[in-house]
Amino acid sequence: MTITADPPPAAQAAGTPKRPRKKALRTTSLFAHGEPMVWLTGGSLVLAVFMIAGLLGLVLWQGGSTFWPGAILHVELADGSAYLGEVASKSSFAPEESRLEALSDEVAERARTELEANGGLVDRFQLRTENFELTNVHYRWIEDYHVLDRSLPEWALLVERNTWGRFYGTPVAFRLDGATIATEPDEVWSRFQEHHDKARARYHARQSLETHEIGAVNRTLEDARLHMRAAELAEGRDSERWRRAEAAYRAAEEEANGAFTRIRREIDALNTENGRYELVLETSDGVEKALALDEVVRIFPANQLGFGGKLSVYLSRWWEFLTADPREANAEGGVFPAIFGTIAMTLLMSLVVVPFGVLAALYLREYAKQGTIVSIVRIAVNNLAGVPSIVFGVFGLGFFCYVIGSSIDEVFFSAKLPNPTFGKGGVLWAALTLALLTLPVVIVATEEALSAVPNSMREGSYACGATKWQTIRRIVLPRAAPGIMTGMILAIARGAGEVAPLMLVGAVKLAPELPVDGVVPFLHPERSFMHLGFHIFDLGFQSQNSEAAKPMVYTTTLLLIAIVVLLNLVAVWIRGRLRRRFQSVHI
Repeated sequence: MTITADPPPAAQAAGTPKRPRKKALRTTSLFAHGEPMVWLTGGSLVLAVFMIAGLLGLVLWQGGSTFWPGAILHVELADGSAYLGEVASKSSFAPEESRLEALSDEVAERARTELEANGGLVDRFQLRTENFELTNVHYRWIEDYHVLDRSLPEWALLVERNTWGRFYGTPVAFRLDGATIATEPDEVWSRFQEHHDKARARYHARQSLETHEIGAVNRTLEDARLHMRAAELAEGRDSERWRRAEAAYRAAEEEANGAFTRIRREIDALNTENGRYELVLETSDGVEKALALDEVVRIFPANQLGFGGKLSVYLSRWWEFLTADPREANAEGGVFPAIFGTIAMTLLMSLVVVPFGVLAALYLREYAKQGTIVSIVRIAVNNLAGVPSIVFGVFGLGFFCYVIGSSIDEVFFSAKLPNPTFGKGGVLWAALTLALLTLPVVIVATEEALSAVPNSMREGSYACGATKWQTIRRIVLPRAAPGIMTGMILAIARGAGEVAPLMLVGAVKLAPELPVDGVVPFLHPERSFMHLGFHIFDLGFQSQNSEAAKPMVYTTTLLLIAIVVLLNLVAVWIRGRLRRRFQSVHI
């Protein structure tokens, strides 16, 4: 092998031309520039935004359109039956051959023609027929090939009632004292409008007598009985105190009997007057149904409404939803008690969790000596945030209700035992349970806010002669307040949507009394309450008819999201004001 050496530099300079050397190509990994991670992180953000927007859009569309009135459709089927109702949904499906063979020749031929035209599918629609007391069904699926005729009757009426849900029919008569005084649809409608408002006013007057008047008399009587019971427990039945209490109870009982008699006469008079008026409707299959005017919440000829009429019904339904009590097993009516209970419980939870969370974070960050024990406490707090919420519910039921609440009953409400007062679920125990649930969030957020305050500001305060507490109160806490508000926002967002613990410590399907009312002592933290989250669960999984309750699930979900957003916006506004107050301070 011959090895030829390159000529020396001098020789190259003397006359040998220099050959250019190839530069080595330096390749850099694409990952080193970060472009793949930019696309990955950006794409993940876009995907998350689309998912959130899609969820909110679905809830907004479904929940916002629930109360918009639709047309009332009358359909006649090939088997001679007829139905009247609103179209709830439409779909397509592929029927089995055995199902087609069971049809008559004419209907089967129409079905096969539709199958050929639609690529093996047939259309069907879900008709909300209601009239539950007559049919025992709320909805019917009807295939298009069964339908012989469709129409929109001019005088088809939609009736929303206190009980039994909606009713669909056409007006055939209006009765006064059992005698028919109108038979033409327009005249029947005119008579109904003339008397309906007065009948509803009498109905509300009767409701007020049954709830407020009778309730007040019962409370007075119960207070007298409890005084007598307390005297018996304290001094026995032979004491002078018990004899005075017994005499007061007998006097209250006699007065209550007189009040009950008076109230009953007023209620009977209202019922008698309302019983004079009846609206008679005819269903699609020819059955006549007499409806009492005071039981009719809302009625309108859906096929005669223009845009203005539909908008009026839409707004009326929303107003009822926001201000009225539930009816028809929570599937109809309003959710005002649930709105009130949700806001009251969330605010009470915030008032409890923020002070305790801030105090705990202050001790851990400002006072405690950093070491093993403090590290263990921080780890425990972080682990507490991962405990399932139902565990907090079990703890709240066992500790707050059965231990603390029962002890309060034994000391202050022994006369009511064995009926518990605080020894059961209530809005106070629910708020304390959720305060424990959200406490780690507030502690972590507050610690981060406190650590963001530079030590130079603390040292400057100490140099001016301030004590540690004065430094914390005047320097550290004001500048950490926006971060503390961030923790409060996170606590509100989580606490307002929790349901599992509330099912054990106070939330109920229906609470006739609010935690705040006009009865002394005005605040009743021991009372059970309604919650929008539990209301959604009840509608979706415990309703008599899930299809009928599905629109209300979306609407209640929309309302819960709106309330949480509203509470968060208030907290964000407060946080913004706190930040602007200290924006001139350089950190």
